[in-house]
Amino acid sequence: MIGTGILKGMAVTAKNFVGSYFEKDRLTTVQYPEERTPLPENSRNFPFLVYDGDDPHAGLRCVACQICEKECPPQCIYIVKSKDKKPDYIGKAQFYPATFDIDISVCMSCQICVEVCPFEAIKMDKVYELSRRERFDALLMRKSDLAKSNDYYHRIHPREATEVDATLAAAAAAKKKPATPAVPAAAAPPATPAT
Repeated sequence: MIGTGILKGMAVTAKNFVGSYFEKDRLTTVQYPEERTPLPENSRNFPFLVYDGDDPHAGLRCVACQICEKECPPQCIYIVKSKDKKPDYIGKAQFYPATFDIDISVCMSCQICVEVCPFEAIKMDKVYELSRRERFDALLMRKSDLAKSNDYYHRIHPREATEVDATLAAAAAAKKKPATPAVPAAAAPPATPAT
């Protein structure tokens, strides 16, 4: 019979249409501002600075090495290194960023800054609602806006944060391990005077 393929296709379409209203797992529409779908752990959107402890200024992992600023393709990161040093979360005196700004209108969320950071100080956030009403100064995220605690990092990326903390703890333990004393060189026989 002519048109049976069309009828079968329409039956499949009708079944999917009706099923999308009654089957809970098929309801695809989310009333966005009121309801939100949970983001997967590996979703990434915008960089933030990780700090340890309670004080975002004292516990900031960033030592203002400026590698992320140099490697950023759109050049949206602006860092000014401090003139003095402060103790970091381990207690070692380090430089810190006096200014750390990221322009959200230019950042393309490429994650290169995260990959090049040797101190695990910058990570990617899940926040995607970054629109602003003003155009100029409001589009610049300052250090105080970018700093988020390690606990926050553990909430949004638990597996990755656990691995990073284990790596940092192992590196800190390796540095604190006392160096093995060097074996003293065998005593050389006294030189005999030439006759």
